[in-house]
Amino acid sequence: MHSAADPIILCGGAGTRLRSVTGEAPKSLARIGKRPFLEILFNQLRRHGFDRVILAVGYQKDLILSHFGEQAFGLRIAYSVELTPLGTGGAIRNALTLMQSDAALIMNGDSYTDVNSRELLADFQRANADLSVVAVPADGREDCGSLTVDPDGSIRGFREKQVLTGKAFLNAGIYIARKRILEEIAAGIPVSLETELFPRWLREGKNLRAFHHPGECIDIGTPDRFKNAQMALANTELNQSSTKQEARHA
Repeated sequence: MHSAADPIILCGGAGTRLRSVTGEAPKSLARIGKRPFLEILFNQLRRHGFDRVILAVGYQKDLILSHFGEQAFGLRIAYSVELTPLGTGGAIRNALTLMQSDAALIMNGDSYTDVNSRELLADFQRANADLSVVAVPADGREDCGSLTVDPDGSIRGFREKQVLTGKAFLNAGIYIARKRILEEIAAGIPVSLETELFPRWLREGKNLRAFHHPGECIDIGTPDRFKNAQMALANTELNQSSTKQEARHA
């Protein structure tokens, strides 16, 4: 699978809303039980056949580098470092030189959805999509991005942090994108994937698809959600095959 898409995890944000819980540590290192959140995502990727991941880091990057090093949980880790905040789109553009395939599996470093990456990639390839977005059922949240989707799976529109009306789905923050459209992003300039690039690509007529997943998106973006995630993710993606020390230094 690693030859078909490169996983890129966005974990460069400052996470100001979670500071009362994490202090100065980045959100991706926030503890779920005794594990940093990134460990859950690493085990998910490994379970789906990946053996390499790119971390797009910025805020407190040294804490992430020192914790995981260059290998952990069966994954080789490459780091894309942003020296100034570039936004979600700019961070992805900054990571392109580390890609080894023609597509990227993009994930947020502070949310988890139990979606099957193999099925997502297969659907993306069948549709010859430029971008696929994992869409989950709306759950009443008003501070998350949403999608409106045609019956054939084509995305008709994006909305950010609005009250949902009609047939809309939440954006789970997991995407597969062609490298060629990511190369169109201007390098070194802050830009938002969600509020700027997605609408632009829609206007340009690119093939944007929704991949429906019946589960939920669990995020740790606020203290209340972080508390709920402690219970929801307590036993998720536990590494049964090796200890952390063995996986890191294998």
